[in-house]
Formats: sequence, C-alpha cells, structure tokens
Amino acid sequence: MKIGVLGAGNVGGTLGRRWAQQGHEVVFGVQDPQDPKLADLLAQTEGRGRAATVAEAARFGEVVALTVPWSAVPDVLNAAGDLSGKILLDCTNPNFAAEPGGPASGHLNSGAEQIAALAPGARVVKAFNTTGWENMADPRYGSEVVTMLYAGDDPQAKSAVAQLAADLGFDAVDAGPLSFAHHLEALAQLWGQLAYGQKLGRNIAFRLLRR
Repeated sequence: MKIGVLGAGNVGGTLGRRWAQQGHEVVFGVQDPQDPKLADLLAQTEGRGRAATVAEAARFGEVVALTVPWSAVPDVLNAAGDLSGKILLDCTNPNFAAEPGGPASGHLNSGAEQIAALAPGARVVKAFNTTGWENMADPRYGSEVVTMLYAGDDPQAKSAVAQLAADLGFDAVDAGPLSFAHHLEALAQLWGQLAYGQKLGRNIAFRLLRR
C-alpha cells in the first residue's frame, strides 16, 4: 500500500518506519525533506521510505496518516491540498485545554470530526491515538497484544486501517462511526493521565478481553 505520513516525529516516524518494514511504500511529508535529521529514520525503512513535502506525500498516499501535533493540524491540512477520496488516518488528539466550542469543552464534536470538516471529501478514520509511540514500535506484552480501536464512516477505509494496524501486530477493533471518535480521544486522555498523572510510565496499554 502507498502511505503518505504527514509528520516524522515519534508517532509518524515509528508508524512509517514499521509500515515500510512490513512492505508498504512510505513517503514522509515534512517541512524540510533535506533535513539531515531524517537520515537515520529513512535508513531504517529498508529502501521503501523517502522524505518529500507535505503536498507530495499527500498526493502519493492511498492512505494519508496525519501524525502532527494538534496545533499544527490546520496548516498541515492546508499544505496537503485536496484529499478527496483519500483515506485520511487521524492519529492526532485535540488539546484537552481547548478553546470554548472545541472537543474538550464538552461538545460532542471530536477532533476527528473537525479534521473531516477541514478535509472535505476525505475518508477519515480515527486510529493510532489511544497509546504511545513505544507501543506502536512494539505492541506485544508477553503473550498479549495491544488493542487498537478505530472509528470511521467508510467501511472500505476502516478495513484498510484495520489491516495496517494488524500489520504492526495490533488487535484491531472497530469502535463504530466517526461520531464515536470523541470516545477514543477521551481514552487517549486517560492513557496520558495513567502514564503521567499516576506515574505508571509510558509502557502501558489497553487490551480488550473477550470470553
């Protein structure tokens, strides 16, 4: 699969590297594709990853993964251009100290729904936001694997995202339509509270058990 990863930080770099290692073609969309800091990351993609502008990465990807900080989302989507028909994988989390009317204010609209409004025509799927990048690098805890919840309205887009999660070793679980994305964003807030507020550290993850 052709994947454009917008951002090359901890989340984007980890996801892109691992997808490339699983055989996918990856283009990282960054502000400066010539940045020497990208050399080590690209070397780990086994020849299936390269850096380009945000617009170039967005045009390349059948799936476009949005992995930038929440504050950068509007500018990055604007730079990406027309994403109509693309699977837009929203890996972001809104600022939970958000402005009035934002997803942290108690309104039902989620960050993912705001992204869908900023990228009309894109097939938005929320995923890879409920855990830390360390678990994206290695989702296995002994004999158990981390659950990756995802939400969206397009069945084919959701199926593609579920496969990308499974490719990395996650247990992919459909959490429902995009209107349920605010639950995933709240789960991310809980993960952060446990990791930092309760001082459990970042090597923690959620697992859905079935009987």
